Amino acid sequence: MRRTAFMADTTALILFFTTTGMINERWIAGMAWDQVLHARLIGAVLMVPVARPYGLWRDWVMQRAGSGRVSKLLWDSVALVSFQVPIYAAIIAFSGASGSGLVRGTLGAALMMLCLGRPYGAFLNWVRGVFGLPPGGEKPMSLDS
Repeated sequence: MRRTAFMADTTALILFFTTTGMINERWIAGMAWDQVLHARLIGAVLMVPVARPYGLWRDWVMQRAGSGRVSKLLWDSVALVSFQVPIYAAIIAFSGASGSGLVRGTLGAALMMLCLGRPYGAFLNWVRGVFGLPPGGEKPMSLDS
């Protein structure tokens, strides 16, 4: 089960954020295509060890969400921004972004992740389903239920 959860979370993170990262790096941060490629290669390598910890972080954060759409949207966004933005800033800095490009890229990523928190959470849950796993972030059953 652990290996399957690792594979599901890693697959979801790589597929989803390779695409969105390229968009941000090229058209928001203004990075050259060779810098984008470098950032995506570093990103893919770093996504492997952080995908499952992020999945666990998200599951923990999502336990605070209510059953409503707005609550899930808010908490999915909080989970994504708080975990991924610092990592992303380091990736693009190491890949050549500096000064205003680094600031724009990091702010762009933060805004994107605020918007993409819930779509990524839903995608992650879908990928987990494809791997035969339950969605994460469920509130534990209380003894009263």
